[in-house]
Amino acid sequence: MDQKASLRGSLYLLLGSVIWGFAFAAQRAGMDSMQPLSFNGIRNLMAGLCLIPVCAFAEKRSPSLRPASAGQKALQRRGGLLCGVFLFLASSLQQAGLVETTAGKAGFITALYVVLVPVFAWLIFRKNPGKWIWLSVLAALAGLFLLCVPAGESFSLSRGDLLVLGCAFCFVGQILCIDYFSPRVSPVRLSRDQFLVCGLLGTVCSLFTETITWEGIRQALPALLYAGILSGAVGYTLQILGQRLVDPAVASLLMCMESVFSVLGGALVLGEALSSRELFGCLIMFTAVILAQLSPLLKRKAPVHA
Repeated sequence: MDQKASLRGSLYLLLGSVIWGFAFAAQRAGMDSMQPLSFNGIRNLMAGLCLIPVCAFAEKRSPSLRPASAGQKALQRRGGLLCGVFLFLASSLQQAGLVETTAGKAGFITALYVVLVPVFAWLIFRKNPGKWIWLSVLAALAGLFLLCVPAGESFSLSRGDLLVLGCAFCFVGQILCIDYFSPRVSPVRLSRDQFLVCGLLGTVCSLFTETITWEGIRQALPALLYAGILSGAVGYTLQILGQRLVDPAVASLLMCMESVFSVLGGALVLGEALSSRELFGCLIMFTAVILAQLSPLLKRKAPVHA
């Protein structure tokens, strides 16, 4: 793959991670006046609706982005449906798990997709990312543990932890679906469709399980706008654009930097102090991502036999 294109894709994913990391403060504020399913449903519908005019503008400027055949339209719809279902399951399991586990453990377990993505990519698609990526993955896992799990805290698995573990597996499905569909369909359409599917599922489920009030929506509006437009429409579109150009194992490493930026965001926005353990975890994760980016240069060329 072209190195310049790969670097551009990496920058897209890193920017998306920054946006997602700072979104934790907004999502926490939104939970003060809304319940999880309705909040997730409305924010994803906002993201999908926001991308409708973006799709129209992009296709007007570049007609090649439009589906060229009935088969491509069907592929587009299938990709949006699958990505949307995985995104809905992941976000719903995460919110349910957070009720019964700590935020630190939930953050660490969710980010286990950094290990699961290359494993499943190897099992399903026979994509072996190479030893340097595996080393980066293990380093990122160690950094995440230091970042998310306080010193001395036990790490036994509760029911909430198992729900969050299910969330991590669903994020693996979403990442691998995007890796498969994004080179084959319009990335902005794929992003739009997954949000509309996820938003509709969340909103319909919330109607049967939660109480939605206009006052609650009004109070949560700033959080909804950030989570829907920036974290959703912008962040996930950057993910799809980036994954078109980057190996899924490297992409998962870059996206797990969300945990680092959530801690940094808490320090900058909410005034939360960073411990030396958390700073060391951040340093290890940055090192892991840099190692992953340098992996093509570290690979030795195979000897040429006469």
